[in-house]
Amino acid sequence: MINKTGAKKPAEVRPKKKKLLAVSSGGGHWVELLRIAPAFDGHDVAFATVDEAYRSKAGAARFYTFRDVTRWDKWYWAQTIAKLMWILLRERPDVVVSTGALPGYFALRLGKWSGARTIWIDSIANVEELSMSGQKIGKHADLWLTQWEHLSRPDGPFYWGAVL
Repeated sequence: MINKTGAKKPAEVRPKKKKLLAVSSGGGHWVELLRIAPAFDGHDVAFATVDEAYRSKAGAARFYTFRDVTRWDKWYWAQTIAKLMWILLRERPDVVVSTGALPGYFALRLGKWSGARTIWIDSIANVEELSMSGQKIGKHADLWLTQWEHLSRPDGPFYWGAVL
């Protein structure tokens, strides 16, 4: 583009459209993920969660489900991890973001290994301390956030505000 003086104007800087995989468990984790979904506008988004009934809330985005697991469901971890690996291989995201819980932890670890950038947003329900998954993911996430200012530390997690 040429301006009035005849000089070329620098190209408008627009962020590159990213492939994003948004992962959460059910309930409040899913609600929080949906609350930050407007931040994904302009990007190619896929959602992965635990309940097919949530599909309608994902809009036009691609949608996947996996078995929900907790630390007490170790017999089912392999099934959840395998499904998350399949989703990651199918999607090949640039960024994996999660609001928790354990399946989100697995998704971020797998995403990191596959070369994706990772973002963890710990649940607002964890007022007194970070969730167990939130505590464990910190050293593996590219961006590690808490929704409670008093839980933030200089080395992370960081506080950028609350989702709810």
